[in-house]
Amino acid sequence: MPVLVNNDQSANKVDVRWLKKEARRVLKALELEDDELSILLTDDPGIHELNRQYRDKDQPTDVLSFPQDDGAVNETGDRLLGDVVISVETADRQARDHHLSLQEELILLLIHGILHLMGYDHETSRKDARFMKTKTQEVFGHIFPGRQPSGTSNF
Repeated sequence: MPVLVNNDQSANKVDVRWLKKEARRVLKALELEDDELSILLTDDPGIHELNRQYRDKDQPTDVLSFPQDDGAVNETGDRLLGDVVISVETADRQARDHHLSLQEELILLLIHGILHLMGYDHETSRKDARFMKTKTQEVFGHIFPGRQPSGTSNF
């Protein structure tokens, strides 16, 4: 289960090795052990541009997901799940609002992004929204036992 991380921001220190390890735990919890995942850590201007370009939303956001085409595989046969882009700058602000550490917020957003890669969409389906919230809390609790987002969190 390859996890590729590109840290394209410098405002916040992120332990990329730790993130890769935890991303593998998330993939395992979601039964995606045979999938390759790419993660891009960026800042608000970077995610703003992607959000504008690909979603016609002229504002930064916390996380974006870009699924790969069905059937795409890497050289070792792992399915290419897709890319999750996280604004570490937004994650840092939200972490305080959600009463989480930055690391916890990054994992929360990663879980959310991976669920989108799996095809769930909370913006168009109430059923998917309920499932995503429940699954996010379940996987987050598996990674951080006894912890859950609170405050302004919708997860």
